[in-house]
Amino acid sequence: MPALSLTAKFRQKCLQLLAQAPNGLRYSELKRGLEAAFPEAKPQTFPRIIVGLNTDCPELVAKPAKGLFIARKFQTNPQPIEATEEKIIGKPSENEFYISFAEYVENELQECTEAIPLGGNIFADKWGTPDVFGIQKPRDSDIFRQPIEVLSAEIKTSTSGLITAFGQACSYKLFSHRSYIVVPSASVKPDLERLDALCMIFGIGLVRFDAENPKRPGYDIRVRAARHDPDSFYVNRCLKGVEDRFHSL
Repeated sequence: MPALSLTAKFRQKCLQLLAQAPNGLRYSELKRGLEAAFPEAKPQTFPRIIVGLNTDCPELVAKPAKGLFIARKFQTNPQPIEATEEKIIGKPSENEFYISFAEYVENELQECTEAIPLGGNIFADKWGTPDVFGIQKPRDSDIFRQPIEVLSAEIKTSTSGLITAFGQACSYKLFSHRSYIVVPSASVKPDLERLDALCMIFGIGLVRFDAENPKRPGYDIRVRAARHDPDSFYVNRCLKGVEDRFHSL
């Protein structure tokens, strides 16, 4: 039996790595895997092998999103992956993350001078109430004093309702200058890739977090929310509904 060429060995290793990754692997992950398995090989030979996996082995490898590769056997039956993630006993509720995310946008992202947990049906509106609501207002020491701006955020601990959460974040742009969606890092990779692209297109901020650890959620910003001008009527209506919850408006 003839010995395998280097190209065949590299490709075979990639297939082995993908066979052990139900959620798929990104280009960089495959490249690191090849570098670890073949430390003596020239790194510049790996990109061509990885990029061509889905065309050279179409019956074994699929490319469901930019830079993401997945074994066909996992792509054809992805449901068990999500079902496993959703059946976590004692999973924390969304409201356990409201306060920590309010602190995150206020103190780390510094996109608010004050942010508060909200949730529920405070606005009594079918368009929904944000989980976290923040305002950016000029400080007494500011020379340039801009008008008050509003930030809203929708937090999801479930990996199955990402598109619904995205729709809610879009609706918050009606009364918010910036809108964020906060989703579990454990979400299925193709879903996260699509959400990432949609957020960039629509100017929605995207933050990932550990939905199983309220004490250390590890918020990781992926896309910063783009500022836009909301409808002043709805901004005023929402601010009037929560003005007693802020220190000053």
